[in-house]
Amino acid sequence: MNPLLSIDLFAVFTFLMGLIFGSFLNVIIYRVPRGASIVRPGSACPNCGTGIRAYDNVPVVSWILLRGRCRNCHQRISARYAIVELLTAFLFVAAYYFAAPLDSTLERWLVIKLCVFFFLLLGLIFVDFEHHLLPDALTFSGLAAGLLLTAVVPVGGMPLFITRRLLALHWNLAAISLLDAVCGAAIGAFFIYAVGEIYFRARGVEGMGFGDVKLMGMIGAFLGPKLTLFTIFMGAIVGTIFGITAMVAVWRKRVARRRRKQESNAARRSWQSARLMLRYYEVPFGVFLGSMAILSTFVGNQLVNSYLNLYR
Repeated sequence: MNPLLSIDLFAVFTFLMGLIFGSFLNVIIYRVPRGASIVRPGSACPNCGTGIRAYDNVPVVSWILLRGRCRNCHQRISARYAIVELLTAFLFVAAYYFAAPLDSTLERWLVIKLCVFFFLLLGLIFVDFEHHLLPDALTFSGLAAGLLLTAVVPVGGMPLFITRRLLALHWNLAAISLLDAVCGAAIGAFFIYAVGEIYFRARGVEGMGFGDVKLMGMIGAFLGPKLTLFTIFMGAIVGTIFGITAMVAVWRKRVARRRRKQESNAARRSWQSARLMLRYYEVPFGVFLGSMAILSTFVGNQLVNSYLNLYR
């Protein structure tokens, strides 16, 4: 069989598996924040509660054919369901090609590890976006999975001189990888905790929740120290851009409203109002950390190495 054909067929299979897991992920996103079982009852319309028939529960396809509405009550069903299914499928395929050509056991396990990682991250991103919540059921499960998978997929995130020293001391690769994951988890969790504590003591407002701390512990277990720090750095940049953009948008909206009412000092008062809004608005920082963790998986090492090469 043509190798390219076999790779394409496996990619199709991986895509279909991503759709199936994405459908299950939608159940998790909807039920876990509400404290409901993810096993029973079966899938139902979120509006009328009517059970969804098997032929109406085909990932993406059913949503398109029903035009995003429930067959029973005809109420709209969020496009988020189809988006999550497609994102999961595309990330599973991206994981496959990232590890291709799958000619060794290590590469096959790498695909499994990345799929588990992306599955958990997507769930946490959407739950945090919708509920400002990062459930322990996902973060702790992810932390455990990340540590366990180090036994079959080396993390490779510690400085090279440390790895060489451990090899010289006859450490095996599994032990080095586990240490790497533990260091990544500890660094990620501690860094976010420290930043949140400093912000709270300086401003008197909670800057980071413990959910973010546990999320970065999970990410660190999968990515190791180097990419964990890169994820935090990129997450901070994107989060800052989001905050500034939101503040400017609120400022412009309130300036326009005050000027219509012919209030004095509309710009200055609106800016104070926008700053106050941002101070007390609970930014879903897990969305940015999770998104940047996915980015780090694919291009983090290249970007970090390119940056370090500027100083050599």
